[in-house]
Amino acid sequence: MDRDPLAAPYLWTLLSSFLIYGYFCPVPGIKTFLRPAYANMHERSFRARPIALASTVLGLTPSLLAQDPTTNWAVSPGVVGTFVLLGLVLLTAALIIGARVDRLIRTLRSRGKEQGALARVDDRGLVSNYTHEPDNPLVDAKKSETMILETQPGLRRLITWYLGCAVGWLVIGTLIGQYVGMKFVWPDMDAQAWLSFGRLRPVHTNTVFWGWASLAMIGLGYFVVARTSAAPVPSLRRGWHALGWMNLGILSGDLFLMAGINNGGGEYREYIWPAVLPFAWGLFLTFRNFYGTVKRRTIGEIYISNWYILAALVWTLVLVTIGYLPWYQNGLGETVIQGYYMHQGVGMWFMTFTLGLLYYYLPSAFNRPIYSYSLGVLAFWTQMLFYTMIGTHHFVFAPLPWWLQTVAIVFSAGMFIPVVAGTTNFLMTMRGSWSAIGRSYVLPFFLVAVVFYFVGSTQGSFQAFRFTNHLWHFTDFNVAHSHMTMYGIITFALWACMYAILPRLTGREPSQLLVGAHFWLAFIGLFAYMISLMAGGTFKGLLWLEGRPFIDSVAGLRPHWIWRAIGGSLMFIAHLLFAWNFFTMVRRPVANTGAAPADAPTNVVPSIS
Repeated sequence: MDRDPLAAPYLWTLLSSFLIYGYFCPVPGIKTFLRPAYANMHERSFRARPIALASTVLGLTPSLLAQDPTTNWAVSPGVVGTFVLLGLVLLTAALIIGARVDRLIRTLRSRGKEQGALARVDDRGLVSNYTHEPDNPLVDAKKSETMILETQPGLRRLITWYLGCAVGWLVIGTLIGQYVGMKFVWPDMDAQAWLSFGRLRPVHTNTVFWGWASLAMIGLGYFVVARTSAAPVPSLRRGWHALGWMNLGILSGDLFLMAGINNGGGEYREYIWPAVLPFAWGLFLTFRNFYGTVKRRTIGEIYISNWYILAALVWTLVLVTIGYLPWYQNGLGETVIQGYYMHQGVGMWFMTFTLGLLYYYLPSAFNRPIYSYSLGVLAFWTQMLFYTMIGTHHFVFAPLPWWLQTVAIVFSAGMFIPVVAGTTNFLMTMRGSWSAIGRSYVLPFFLVAVVFYFVGSTQGSFQAFRFTNHLWHFTDFNVAHSHMTMYGIITFALWACMYAILPRLTGREPSQLLVGAHFWLAFIGLFAYMISLMAGGTFKGLLWLEGRPFIDSVAGLRPHWIWRAIGGSLMFIAHLLFAWNFFTMVRRPVANTGAAPADAPTNVVPSIS
């Protein structure tokens, strides 16, 4: 067989998704181009939209039951698509480097012209920061913040502590991860049971997931919810209690794991229930605070960010409950629950919450509203629809019902709709500010997060195909993919949001040189990490398909693991720089000199770029 049986339905997905996307998308020219395809939809829009969405899902069904995967791996749509997506990441890096180099050249030329002439006095920056953008003058250049946003008394301190704890867990978790990565190259570097790979690997993943990402999201979320609701947080004391409970859960969970006490190897749920219970209680207290703030809002509509944030909290509370109830978790039932828990944890907690943060912090950074509210609504509801059913694509060819595997693949392909809608919304919000890449230290983080959102999510859909799943699953390629999403999307987005808001809360800017070093070390390290493991995972999968002994794949991956360790080292150094930058921003906040009150209506907020 020389053709992937999923190629045809996936192409249908792209076509159907494009039609639906064009129907909602307000980008000039797209509707004109697509008008013949959906002209009648406008006359019966209340019926046409659900019909269009349903046709997308149903149109994926033909040929998905084919069981025979292709052996022509090099031309498989999933493999080719992955190469194309990685090219987009390289293009993004080239764009940022080009902007930086152009900025440097312009600066050197400007200095050369001024040599021998009377240097101009430009204390206010009216000449040096001149821009041809009439609607957005002088806003792109990064400058020290002398105006601090007023917040509810005590809220700034609460946010800072959430973010500070998150930074601490990031350093600890990635230090453990780097140590674990080095064990692939030097497996005999220690002989202690509590330092073994089997115990430290889940410590790494759970610490960075629940410690770093979760606490950072909640800390940033407190500002978003209060700001967009124009209402105070009902109970800051409850927020402090939640922080304590969640830290207790993470610390106790890690100690249990290092002692060899775990939940039986379930991915991302290795913590035993006594450790998960305080963390879940902290999530519940957080939900009460966030929901209470939105309920007390003085603005009529609920801002789109709060849709995502509240949905993420609700889904996660349900997820933790389902994932830890014991009575139906045996045999294949536990396998199904594991797929559900693993993917919902990433997609409905980390991704959904982070998207909510981006819908606030990204337009705020450019002092303009989000490009399209309707695209945000489309992305939200299609994410809620498609992401809930994709967990079992991790168990393709397992002894699960074939229809259940197929549903997971179909819904994985359907994720193209929310991903493209969200990516377009973010990029169109950023339009007109590309020249600022050369002089802003916030924009590159946002840009990388948005690009990886498209690349990582789409690549995950490719990887769900039966052939690419057959080739890559259970190999190092999965590790690369998880870092592409959790690091390239979530972590870069959290960094962007923190660099954007903290100077407005404390009045202190980090060193631009160190922020730049942080960015490039993290980006280059991540790329080296991804490419080495993707290549190694492909090599390992091909050896398995040939029926070679398992030990051959282990021996052959040593060079790839060395590059993995190099990339991980660069990433860890970046985290140390970030920790220092964070300390620089939060130490001894300057006195508040006045700013817009925290309860100001804010679909458009003061620039924080």
